[in-house]
Amino acid sequence: MDSVTQAALGAAVAVAVMGKSTPVKKAALWGAVAGTLPDLDVFWNFGDDLSNMLRHRGESHAFFYQTLFSPLLAWLICRWHQQQALFLRWWLAIWLVLITHSLLDTFTTYGTQLALPFSDYPFALESIFVIDPLYTLPLLIGVGLAWRLPGRGLGFNQLGLLLSSLYLGWGLAAQQWVLWQLDSMHPELAHYERLVQPTALNTLVWRIVVMDQAGYREGFYALNDGTTPIEFRRHVFPKQTQALSQLPQAKELTRFSHGFVGYFRRGELLTMADLRMGMQGNYAFEFSLACQQDSELEPIAVVQLDKPYQMLEMWTWAFRRFWLDTQPLSAITVRSQPNCI
Repeated sequence: MDSVTQAALGAAVAVAVMGKSTPVKKAALWGAVAGTLPDLDVFWNFGDDLSNMLRHRGESHAFFYQTLFSPLLAWLICRWHQQQALFLRWWLAIWLVLITHSLLDTFTTYGTQLALPFSDYPFALESIFVIDPLYTLPLLIGVGLAWRLPGRGLGFNQLGLLLSSLYLGWGLAAQQWVLWQLDSMHPELAHYERLVQPTALNTLVWRIVVMDQAGYREGFYALNDGTTPIEFRRHVFPKQTQALSQLPQAKELTRFSHGFVGYFRRGELLTMADLRMGMQGNYAFEFSLACQQDSELEPIAVVQLDKPYQMLEMWTWAFRRFWLDTQPLSAITVRSQPNCI
């Protein structure tokens, strides 16, 4: 999730654990700091654009390392505030803040490597968008009221945590409803790999991706569609896909994205993209992979294409789609891309 949400969740969890044993302001601030720490891995360069993507939500989000780190941070907080008697409570608070950060990320699409160093499997429930105000607002309001109303405001903080947790449950339920509708309308697609995820900033309009060997289908279902059939748009991969998929970098992205990888041709440049991150050709992570020169396929350095990620446009499209306007997003203009020489 975004940094504001993780800071709000961290603050709410810390305030709930520390209760009346320490001022709300102190608990909220340290909770927000600890809730932000795991995402600082975005500032670490792992060598190239693809590695930076694959290693995000790695060690800093793993339960094992968080469990090792939490007593150290708790000890530093206790030394700073001369609260050694509260060490165990601060330890529990910081540990829960770090763990809930990773658990919340698991509800999104990106993939969180919870089990490192024992497994690098990227867990992803794909039931909430990476930014969703309806999840974040109860946390912010609850922490704010607890801050302004010491003592009696702690109940509002707990209520905020409850409401945000119920919203996560709503997302899972809505996802299963859409999947049930998909199975009812298109039973012939049941044996394909399928992705059901919310569109930008909401849980009312859902995106469906169905993979096959030649490409993928993309469709959308709004919760007010009822029995209106889900319409799919077909996307066919270039003929070089079989060779491209055997490249080591393509295999790595395929593993990370659970097989939802798309291959595209931009002139002589051949690219791959994580199909889970975006929609209708607007993908956040699209990388150069190879060049097609005459009949030769030449692998090149994997570099992320520089293009806008249309967050606002995707949200406004989802709003229109809820009211049955199916006009697709406008095409994306690439600012710059590697040249094939």
